[in-house]
Amino acid sequence: MDHLCVTDDVYMPPMAEALEGKTKGTVEQIRPGWFGRLFLKKVIEPSAESMRAKAPKKIVPTSQVDGSVMERFLAGNEKLRKLIERASEYDVNRIRFRNPFIPVIRFTVGTGFAIVTRHQHRHLLQAERVKASDDFPG
Repeated sequence: MDHLCVTDDVYMPPMAEALEGKTKGTVEQIRPGWFGRLFLKKVIEPSAESMRAKAPKKIVPTSQVDGSVMERFLAGNEKLRKLIERASEYDVNRIRFRNPFIPVIRFTVGTGFAIVTRHQHRHLLQAERVKASDDFPG
């Protein structure tokens, strides 16, 4: 959960900043470009084709997580919902932001939303599998 909170903290500010001063115009759906699709498929989506990689240093979870992590996670999701609502007035398939890990890579804001939400989905599925396993304490 801490990893997801920190990921939100790192991704959302550059996406929000990218919207500032842009001309408004909406889109029906998010359409990542070829690199965004490749990144989602190979790095974010849970599948047999996904690359296994360690989290970048900026979003490595802490070894000691306190009890507020769920509150932080829910607050981060609320901020994300508000940012998505704000962004709904823009063409998120054209507005780009610098990737917070590799600044030479620029994703569209729409691709950023797909990355954050699918990343959360992947890790929440992992948590469900762990909880359902015999190794999880009762």
